[in-house]
Amino acid sequence: MATSSARPHLHPPKREVFDVPAMTNTDNKGFVRPVEEYRQTEFGLYMARSADHRHFDRLQSWLLPAFDLRISVFGFLGDHRADERLYLDVAAVTGPDDRGRWRTVDWYLDLIDRPGRALELVDVDELLAAHRSGLLDAEACERAVRVAAKTMIGAAIHGDDVEAWLRSAGVDLTWPEDDR
Repeated sequence: MATSSARPHLHPPKREVFDVPAMTNTDNKGFVRPVEEYRQTEFGLYMARSADHRHFDRLQSWLLPAFDLRISVFGFLGDHRADERLYLDVAAVTGPDDRGRWRTVDWYLDLIDRPGRALELVDVDELLAAHRSGLLDAEACERAVRVAAKTMIGAAIHGDDVEAWLRSAGVDLTWPEDDR
């Protein structure tokens, strides 16, 4: 959450395409990146790829349509977010379509999972600014808040462990490159 009185950066909801047959991931700016691994399960889609970011060089994500979540593990460089275990984007997740593509529409809210702590909800200011400016309608905002609340409660009930909560719902996330 923003702690200053500065206005949040206003931007349309971020949309991504995960093209399984083409082994690519297209980000919200139209950059197409090669994907090293996609794995589809009954509960979602796993993706692993390299990243050209100044803070991380690897990205692993699970897209979970039934939970409206994208859960990621970043291969951080140096000490950037060294204590971060998981990063959860609250997002509409759909897929696969008839061409094998999955899509996400980010709803601004994010949750940060750090060992031994409750989930941290961030970017509430961005969600509210997007709604005020007409970039996100009330229905999507309400759904985003419900998803964040359900996720925070689920993790709290399971000892602040997101993955334990998901396992209790039949979702067993695996991270082949688990360097957390």
